[in-house]
Amino acid sequence: MSNDLTPLEREVYELIKKSGEILTTNVPSKMRGIIPNLINKGLIEVYKRRTSQWSPKKRKFLRVRET
Repeated sequence: MSNDLTPLEREVYELIKKSGEILTTNVPSKMRGIIPNLINKGLIEVYKRRTSQWSPKKRKFLRVRET
């Protein structure tokens, strides 16, 4: 992990890392603005998948990118 993270970026990164994968809507609203910064730095990734096998709708999830 990069050492050039701000304290809030580090907090959001640790939240995502601790949970393994998390819905974008489950990230606290005050922390959502940090997500694009972490994506641009290559620390996390966004992907879509179904929440249940019967649901046709896909939701966005976040996970830590393996390095």
